[in-house]
Amino acid sequence: MTQTAYPDHEASRTLELLGPAPDNWVPDQPGIDHNVLIVGGGQTGCAFAFALRRAGIGRVSVIDAADDASTAGVWRTRARMNKLRTPKSLVGPEVGLPGLGFQAWYEARFGAAAYREIDRIPREQWADYLAWYREFLEIPIRYATRLIRIEPVGGHFRLHLEVNGSAKVETARKVLLCNGVAGNGGAFVPRVLAQLPASLVAHTSRAIDFAALRGKSVAVLGGAASAFDAAATALEAGATGVHLFVRRATLAAVPVSRARAYPGAYDNYFDLPDALRWAQALRFKRSGSTAPLDSIERVTRFPNFHLHPGAQWESAREEAGHIVAQVSDETFRFDFAIAGTGYFIDPSARPELAGFAPQIRLWRDQYTPPASDADEGLGAHPYLGAALEYLEKSPGQAPYLKDLHVYNPAGFVSAGVPVGDVPSMKRDIPAVVRRISRDLFLADIGLHAERLAAEIPADFDESAYASSVWQREASNA
Repeated sequence: MTQTAYPDHEASRTLELLGPAPDNWVPDQPGIDHNVLIVGGGQTGCAFAFALRRAGIGRVSVIDAADDASTAGVWRTRARMNKLRTPKSLVGPEVGLPGLGFQAWYEARFGAAAYREIDRIPREQWADYLAWYREFLEIPIRYATRLIRIEPVGGHFRLHLEVNGSAKVETARKVLLCNGVAGNGGAFVPRVLAQLPASLVAHTSRAIDFAALRGKSVAVLGGAASAFDAAATALEAGATGVHLFVRRATLAAVPVSRARAYPGAYDNYFDLPDALRWAQALRFKRSGSTAPLDSIERVTRFPNFHLHPGAQWESAREEAGHIVAQVSDETFRFDFAIAGTGYFIDPSARPELAGFAPQIRLWRDQYTPPASDADEGLGAHPYLGAALEYLEKSPGQAPYLKDLHVYNPAGFVSAGVPVGDVPSMKRDIPAVVRRISRDLFLADIGLHAERLAAEIPADFDESAYASSVWQREASNA
């Protein structure tokens, strides 16, 4: 898709009314390659790159481990839903500029009536919109570039990268982690599946060859939307049968997050007491993530789909290339199993963070809930500041942590929304950019003081108005 494929008049007019982006006001520092390095070139990485540009912050670089744009992000790879799970009306990467939003993009291609007819955004069209957003705004992404390790050095970071398979070291003053659902941990695979041969099991975060599941029996573990979408994809690919096992006795029919979706709670969430934020996170976890109705209907239309609520896998073994599972006093035999079981949070599990992970303040360091509300998983989430920055476990021991901003789901307990998804963009992108701007400005306050006090060349001299200066008549002197 190119910028000239459609008449994006509204987007072009938006940029015209904004005017040119400000010049970079951040003073260069010797030995510093980037003012900000953004890890992840997906929807949020690109949105941050544009927002930082409009804030006059230059020397911003975006890296992505994917080989190229076609394999970057999740929308054409690991995402398997037909439609996004969020309402189409939510503010996304455009952050306050409707001409750059999905609606303007969609209406330019299909018309306003077509937009009114869709209830939620089709996944493939969301991917097309994000590609247009990146190209239209000319946001460069450095692909095949993987962050290996972040090394704090004085007032900046030494970044150990792998670029097209070769080691490279660069430096940055700020790092933004826009690296997705596993960005502060990893995919969670239950032990009962993890001990099986890798050829028989896959997590939904992986690329799965669904065509190879044609004619096979498949088990899916998990009750969230990703599990239902994986089950549907397997059935659509021709699996002979899919059994979906959910630990909860019933499926959550109402998203618990809907109760806190009004602006007062959303905008002021970081000012809530820790006890209330913890209670909300715990309530969400206990209620369970909700698959939208269309994801449920997508599987229930198949007669060879079987739902097992309140079912816990007790054991599983490999037998002659198959999985034999014991579930609630029943024995099942499957050719393949898919874990739609979510992700765990543990900064120490990430190689790029491992060197200083013990210094990061976690929720278990900050808040001790009543014994009845204890939760090890939630306690492992980092306790983030209002700009989604890491905080020190021990004040004064790791001051560099404030320059690492976490724009991924590790911020859930602190922020009250799934950070990195569309619902988080309206509030958190401007807040993070403002903090980055403030920190960079104050770090160079001496240079800025000199700039502010410097002599400003005059635009004109007295000759421009001398002929109009009132002269008192001599008789009145």
